[in-house]
Amino acid sequence: MSKIISFGPFDAEVVFSPRRTVSLTVGRDRKVTVRAPLGIKENVLREFVFAHSDWITKKISETDSKRNVFGPFSDETVDELKRKAREYIVPRVGYWTEKTGLFPAGIRITSAKTRFGSCSRKDSVCFSCYLMNCTTEEIDYVIVHELAHIRHKNHGTEFYSLIESVFPDYRRVRQSLMRTVR
Repeated sequence: MSKIISFGPFDAEVVFSPRRTVSLTVGRDRKVTVRAPLGIKENVLREFVFAHSDWITKKISETDSKRNVFGPFSDETVDELKRKAREYIVPRVGYWTEKTGLFPAGIRITSAKTRFGSCSRKDSVCFSCYLMNCTTEEIDYVIVHELAHIRHKNHGTEFYSLIESVFPDYRRVRQSLMRTVR
């Protein structure tokens, strides 16, 4: 069960469930969500949200300042991003294949909005066309990350050691990319 409650400068969706604690999130769409136990009094919720209002404002501000790499974009724009991705990413995969010695079984470009890349069990790599809204360094990091999954199907120490061996600055670039999507 949920309902919208106005908390001064913003509205929040309050989701009630059989839980013991109250939690708060701010989504990419600036939507404020409060998760609360069943039967909690509204004045307790108001006090909780008021106590965290600075945090909420900060998160909304951070959301506003982030690059909106995933759109919304028109179908024509997505088609153009896919074309550009095929022209740019496929040759970059070739470049990093030479450097890593890791050869994908196939390369696909999609319009996935939940992840920039993936590697299948059969070593086929897939990249989102929305990567074209990122820096060239970020694109290279995603490519190397997915190629590393050909050897290591997890995110363990050996996986990141392999990435670092060919992309020494990966931590800085990864942080930049993560700020884009969180």
